[in-house]
Amino acid sequence: MSRAPRTPRTPGRIHRAWFVAAVAFVTIIGAAAFTSLPGLLIEPLHTEFDWSRGTIGFAVSVNLALYGLTAPFAAALMDRFGIRRVVAVALTVISVGSVLTVWMTAAWQLVLYWGILVGLGSGSMALAFAATVTNRWFVARRGLVTGILTAAGASGQLVFLPLLSWLVENHGWRPAAITVSLAALAVVPFVWLLLRDHPADVGLPAYGAKEFVAKPAPVPGAARRAVTVLLSAARTGPFWLLAGTFAICGASTNGLVKTHFVPAAHDHGMPITAAASLLAVIGVFDVVGTVASGWFTDRFESRRLLAVYYALRGVSLLFLPMLLAPSVHPPMVFFIVFYGLDWVATVPPTIALCREHYGEDSAIVFGWVLASHQVGAAIVAFAGGLARDVFGSYDVVWYASGALCAAAALMALVIRRPSAPSAPKALPVPA
Repeated sequence: MSRAPRTPRTPGRIHRAWFVAAVAFVTIIGAAAFTSLPGLLIEPLHTEFDWSRGTIGFAVSVNLALYGLTAPFAAALMDRFGIRRVVAVALTVISVGSVLTVWMTAAWQLVLYWGILVGLGSGSMALAFAATVTNRWFVARRGLVTGILTAAGASGQLVFLPLLSWLVENHGWRPAAITVSLAALAVVPFVWLLLRDHPADVGLPAYGAKEFVAKPAPVPGAARRAVTVLLSAARTGPFWLLAGTFAICGASTNGLVKTHFVPAAHDHGMPITAAASLLAVIGVFDVVGTVASGWFTDRFESRRLLAVYYALRGVSLLFLPMLLAPSVHPPMVFFIVFYGLDWVATVPPTIALCREHYGEDSAIVFGWVLASHQVGAAIVAFAGGLARDVFGSYDVVWYASGALCAAAALMALVIRRPSAPSAPKALPVPA
């Protein structure tokens, strides 16, 4: 039974949109535990089960690929069933998948539990969640809010990485997996009780909107709509340029640094806890860089921002092999700060470009662009482990990623400005 529409009312001193953004921020932090763990598992699982790093990297690559490929369908499901329901179910699936790894004895179980279940769950509340919340609740300050919600993942990394690395080092990887499961499950009641799907649910216009807009009817055929939007966007050049640059973004962050930095540093004699702490410090500066990027996105041309971000990231990765050592030294600290500021600074301008070119379909289009991000990450997560098995070193992967970032900078500059504020929309979805 559908509820009657709320009567429009005047926003309070602090608009409800900021409270919704705060709930989304905390939700993403709580769910960030699962993204902090894969890099910490490679050495313990290799030692306990004698699985190759390529095998473990394959499980991580399945996780990353599903994380991305699920995102556009999740954005459509949020239009159909609401943000709150989709996110609550996703967090539960993540919790179940993580806790089941405690009893695994074969590599295929790692692929099933961590790769498939956690991948599907995490993809259902990926960055498309942040894009959907921003698009629905904000008209003004969208770039800033996008930056803040994107930074939430880094904040979660900051919270969980030191704890999880300490657990892995002192108590083994199983307590760390249980911690991830409990963290995801703990956020579910928070989401269910406090998150709201649309400003009309509480009788308000979106923040910065001049008029109240009624909540749109649920959109049936979520899967068909996601595919229809993809087919429409795929006929435009900006989509392929955004997908290509974001694939390189994923390859050079989640696929490479988040997955392989800790084992690479450990290869050079650095303790796992010290390497994980450096990743957590990346999370500190990631928050600063991403929020700043959101502020810049509200004021400067997005494609030029992307070009600068990718160029700087590529330069930093080319220097990394020379900086790895048994202990932390000033040049490594400089790399961590520099790279951290750029970690996901690419997200706000990428979402802004999707919004400029694809209008109301931008959240779903961004979901597909995010899918390319995670496919790029998945390829490098597997290739990095394979390269370590074959060459005995990660160096070739660092250099290749630096070169790819240079290519991404050039691709970003090629993206054209939209000819009109609202770009081609998707074809109508069949009833």
